Amino acid sequence: MKNFSLQLLMMLFGLTTVVFSVSSCNKSNLSPPSSALKQQQVAAAAKLNALTPAIPNFNLEVILRGEGKAFGHVEFRQDNDADKIVTLNTWVRDLEPNHEYQLQRAVDTNLDGNCTGTAWLTLGKGLQPQSIFTDENGIGREELSRNLSAVPSGTTFDIHFQVIDAQSSEVVLTSDCYQFTVR
Repeated sequence: MKNFSLQLLMMLFGLTTVVFSVSSCNKSNLSPPSSALKQQQVAAAAKLNALTPAIPNFNLEVILRGEGKAFGHVEFRQDNDADKIVTLNTWVRDLEPNHEYQLQRAVDTNLDGNCTGTAWLTLGKGLQPQSIFTDENGIGREELSRNLSAVPSGTTFDIHFQVIDAQSSEVVLTSDCYQFTVR
C-alpha cells in the first residue's frame, strides 16, 4: 500500500515513478567515495566553473558595521534602463540619536577584491549630497541615487562604503569590498 501511495503521489506531481525500499538500505553497503572519484568530482566542478560565464554584479546588498551594535544596510539597485540610475536605499541603526550622517563610496579599477580607493564621494540625490538623519532611537533611512550614464556599460570596479558623522567627518560605519558592474 505504501508503494502504491508513493507511486500515485509521484504521478500526481509529474515525477518519474521510482520505487525503493528503505529497509534494504543499510550503512554497511555505503562506502565513502574513493580519492580518485573525489578528484574527478573536483575536476568536473572546476571545469564547469570555468565554462560558466560570471554573472556581473549589477545589484549589491551592502552591509556596514561599526562599534558595538552600530549597523547599516544599503540596497544598491541599478534598473535595466538607458538612464543608468542607481538607487541606494540606505538604512542605519544604533547610531547617535537625532544626528546627521552621510553615506560615502570609493572605487578602484584594480579588480582584486581589495578596495584601495580613497577618493570618497558623498552620495545623495543625484549630484546633490543628502544627509541621513537618525530619529530618537538612532535609526535613519534615506533613499539616495546616483546617475551612472557617463560610465560605459560593462565597466567593473571594486567599491566600498562608509558612513560618516556629518559634523565631525568621523567614520562610524564601514563595509567590506564589493565588485560592481555598470549595466
